[in-house]
Amino acid sequence: MDIFENIVLGFSVLLHPANLFVCFMGVLTGTLVGVLPGLGPAAAISLLLPMTFKLSPLTGIVMLAGIYYGAMYGGSTTSILVNIPGESASVITCLDGYQMARKGRAGPALGIAAFGSFIAGTFSIITLMLIAPPLARMALKFGPPEYFALMLLGLMVLSYLSSGSMAKAWVMAALGFFLGTIGQDRMIGTLRFTYNIDVLMDGVGLVPVVMGFFGIGEVLINLEGSLKHEIFKTNISNLFPNLQDWGKAILPIMRGSVLGFLLGVLPGGGAIIASFASYAMEKRLSKHPEEFGKGAIEGVAGPESANNAATGGAFVPLLTMGIPCNVIMALIMGALLVHGVRPGPFFVKQYPDLFWGTIASMYIGNVMLLILNLPLIGIWVKILKIPYHLLFPLIILFCLIGVFSLNNLVSDIYVMAIFGMLGYLMRKLQYDGAPMVLALVLSPLLEDAFRQSLLMSDGSFFIFFQRPISLGLMGVTILLALSNLIPWFKRRPIESKED
Repeated sequence: MDIFENIVLGFSVLLHPANLFVCFMGVLTGTLVGVLPGLGPAAAISLLLPMTFKLSPLTGIVMLAGIYYGAMYGGSTTSILVNIPGESASVITCLDGYQMARKGRAGPALGIAAFGSFIAGTFSIITLMLIAPPLARMALKFGPPEYFALMLLGLMVLSYLSSGSMAKAWVMAALGFFLGTIGQDRMIGTLRFTYNIDVLMDGVGLVPVVMGFFGIGEVLINLEGSLKHEIFKTNISNLFPNLQDWGKAILPIMRGSVLGFLLGVLPGGGAIIASFASYAMEKRLSKHPEEFGKGAIEGVAGPESANNAATGGAFVPLLTMGIPCNVIMALIMGALLVHGVRPGPFFVKQYPDLFWGTIASMYIGNVMLLILNLPLIGIWVKILKIPYHLLFPLIILFCLIGVFSLNNLVSDIYVMAIFGMLGYLMRKLQYDGAPMVLALVLSPLLEDAFRQSLLMSDGSFFIFFQRPISLGLMGVTILLALSNLIPWFKRRPIESKED
């Protein structure tokens, strides 16, 4: 089956009215999530995750993917009009987008953000479509040692790039691993770390954990900070950039698309790093770097293109190797696993309708987003005026309904409440939750790969260093771990001399 037949298959599956409706609702919800400061795609997907368990696997992943890349679109609106990023990947857009609005150029800023996002999103979808199948075939050469080394590297890279210190990231990853081991042993069936508590016998569920950590925890933090924002009053007109704007923005859009996709593929990379890297690159390449931070359209076009391209790149390791590269991909992987669908090298071959249907949904979703974003700017501005104290009760209600409807267990609400308080405390202490969630999702897979590897080698740990691919991956992991100790070694001679 060639690529054109696969595309036809994807669109034939997606063009079912129910799938189209869910795709529309996903991108609309994602845009709204991006527009509202203080929510973010991770929290929104956590809230809506239980809903996908009642849907088919394709419909569920189409909705979650739509929320993800829809939030990347919507985040630019608040950055430009309010100088508050709707989600973290749009932080850098505030620098020049808000300054353009203050100069009366909010329209071109919003327009180039939308068009740049559409071009970058389309580029990432085409690239994903072209490289995913051959990459999946290459991944068939992976055995348990290679998978263990790859997942370990992914966690190490995510810890290395996460906010805060690496030691804190390791603590959160260790907590995630511990949570993943609670319940029945997957190989011999004995109970572990349950302490005779019935709720823990089936393990700690992903949904109560993420809804508590990202939903309840986010609400508590925002209530403490009492989000207040004032929309800059300007006439939003001329949403279509002129030829001069396009001349300045087209190369940043192209460069941001390529850079964003590449950084999106890397574990721990994602939209945040892509947008910051794109801004730094455009400022370095510009003939007038002094204009950046004062309303340069390149400072909007590059980062907004990069963060949207990164969303497509993030699907590559998930769908081809079964490795989520960020917390949102971990949530999508959790949704697929609940449906009995395991992403990995066999995913494209075993579930062609699911893979190509997801690709088709991204094409359609990008077009929907372009159509939605420009005409509905006025509505998004009105939504921004809603006080947060009216929004947070609805968020908590969605959390309660979502977590209870999953298994109809009150105990899941208690678990969510506990992790909501934990999420609040972790944010106060500047601990990043992404390594914990990723470790929680990967813990069963990592443990299985580790134990299978030891069974293959009769208990010898050298199996991870005897195979070329696993040796290379383990080598990079060890180097990343040791690189964090370099500052400590640099301080040691000074301290010894003082002694």
